[in-house]
This record gives sequence, C-alpha cells and structure tokens, in this order.
Amino acid sequence: MSGGVDSSVTAALLVEQGYEVIGMMMRLWSEPCRVGEPTPNRCCTPDQIADARRIADQLNIPFYVLDSQETFRREIVQFFIDEHAQGRTPNPCIQCNRQIRFTYLLNQAFALDANYLATGHYARIRPVSVERFGKSFKRDLPNRATETAVNYQLLKGIDETKDQSYVLHVLTQEKLAHVLFPVGEFTKTEVRALARKFNLPVASKHDSQDLCFVSDGDYRRFLREYSPDSHNPGPILAEDGRLLGQHTGLSSYTIGQRKGLGISAPQPLYVLRKEAAQNALVVGPRERLGQRHLTARDVNWIAGSAPTGPVRAQVKIRYKATAVLAVITSSQDNRVLVQFDEPVMGITAGQGAVFYDDDVCLGGGIIE
Repeated sequence: MSGGVDSSVTAALLVEQGYEVIGMMMRLWSEPCRVGEPTPNRCCTPDQIADARRIADQLNIPFYVLDSQETFRREIVQFFIDEHAQGRTPNPCIQCNRQIRFTYLLNQAFALDANYLATGHYARIRPVSVERFGKSFKRDLPNRATETAVNYQLLKGIDETKDQSYVLHVLTQEKLAHVLFPVGEFTKTEVRALARKFNLPVASKHDSQDLCFVSDGDYRRFLREYSPDSHNPGPILAEDGRLLGQHTGLSSYTIGQRKGLGISAPQPLYVLRKEAAQNALVVGPRERLGQRHLTARDVNWIAGSAPTGPVRAQVKIRYKATAVLAVITSSQDNRVLVQFDEPVMGITAGQGAVFYDDDVCLGGGIIE
C-alpha cells in the first residue's frame, strides 16, 4: 500500500472478494536535504503513510511499515548511479520491480504466511491450461498458486494509457503464480469511481512519480552530488572522430538530444551515443538516430524459456514508446538480437526492450 488510489482500491477489492488482506508499505531511502535531515522518499512521505494507515483502518485490515531503506539504497539507488557512470540511462522502476517489489517484498509477504502479493499495477495475469503428463489441466481458482500445471501470461492493463506491463516484464512463472493485479481489469476512471464507491478518501489523489528517491526530481543535480565522476567533462565527437566541442558530463545528456550541446554546425546535430570508455559524446545528423537493430541482455522470457527459433513480435524500447515490429533471435548467453522492420529512433542503452504479441507481454531485457 502506498496511500494512493490504485493500491487502496486494490486492497478494497480484495476485502470485498473475501480475501484475508494485510497492508504493507515500505519505507524507502531518500537523500538528505540541505540541512542534513532526511527528505522523505516521495513514495512514502508521512502523509502517504498516514493515508495508507487510514485506509487500512477503514477496511479493518492490519497494516505494517517495513524499513527497507538500506535494501533500496543498495539495490536501486546505487544501481542508478553505477549505470549512469557507465554511460547508460537506466529505468530504475524495472530494477525496483525485479529486486524490491517482487523479490524483497514478496519474500516479506511469504514471511507473513501470505499466498499472494497484490499491487496496484495496471496489468493482468491470465492462467492458461497446458498439456503435462498427457492430461489437460484447467484454471483452478482461487488456489492457482498450487496448480503446477498452469502457465501464466502477463497481459497489458485494460487501460492502455496506464499500462505498466513494460516495467513488469521481469516477472517469472514462479512469481506470477503468487501475484495479483486487481486494478489491471479497470480503466483509471473506473478505479477512481471504485474508490468513491468504497468511500476511500484518496479517490482524487494524484498519481505518484518516478525517481522517488530524488528529492527535487532533478536527476542531473542528484548525480552531480552522488556520482561526481559522471560529470567529468570530455570531448564531443563527430562520428568520424572530429572534435566538435566539450561536454559537461555524459549523464547530463540523453540519446536524441539536440538542444544544449554548446556546439555549432551547418546542420542540426543530435546525441547518437555515449562512449563511456573515452568519456566521449558522439553526435551526428538526425537520420543517423535511426537504428535497425539492438542487442539486449538479462532477458526474461515470461513463458519460462526462450523460443527455439526467431520470433516476430512488437517491441517497445521505452516505457512510453510505441511498439514496433521486429524479429527477435535468442542466444545462449541470455541475450537477444532484435531486428526491426524499419529504423527506430532513440534506442538507448540501459532502457528496457520489451516484447509483445498484441496484449501479451512475452518478456524483455536491458538494451546494450
């Protein structure tokens, strides 16, 4: 529970459906403010903790706050710093779902003897029957976690404008068997209507924001303070190696950026890539931003194993990107080659490449 509308409605729906529900909230690390006192993480401010506790009291369920600051600092904040130091642009929400929500928090749920971890994510889980030992096994609810002959598909949320399957592609069959996404079956408008139906005081509350551990939302300022090496100046190079100027630190720039480069040229130039080994920023004309392929590492196939041959799918290269058609070929080192039908703009190392078959999320990996 976060004190927001999505997780509050999730809890209310589960209570209504007859589940025995326990509310849990994590106290996450955030940087100290200028006078040395900690600034609350934007996911767990005192007001949000109070809202979550009030909702739990209203639903008559237990509520616990877990001190997860050190785990979050080590697994997410340091990861964010290290990735930028290597010239990559990470999506910390993917790493948070991999290491915090669906590993650390799921284990905390198991420690309370829970069968499921339910969250307010906009996604869906669909059990599908499979043939094992010559017998067809059908969906078995509510004890689907014990039905070993059922596979689980991760689907986009009904509300595609809020769909969060992109950041959930790290989920495995074992974890999907113990996860519930109740609000994934509704649009955001319907979720707010449900909050009013349940008389929840958070019905009109604003959504939370990314980079919850950066107090002012300025990640460049955060990296200047916590990773000074990521702001070492270096050369701005043309693709042929010509020196065009100096940058102020690789982490200050994004792939596809045109303004604020501090260089002049006969035609507009865009950031094409970051060369961390040389601390160099490589720029070029816009048409050079389009790429026909990428490689991705740490690939998770939600079905449980990689396809035996190339597969055709839609691929998203960023959370808000439009999915584009590609052929995906797996290798034995948990990597894939993604070959697009048409050049794709703005492929960025560190972001997720996530694969879809229409509404079904097949899996994904981290762009190299």
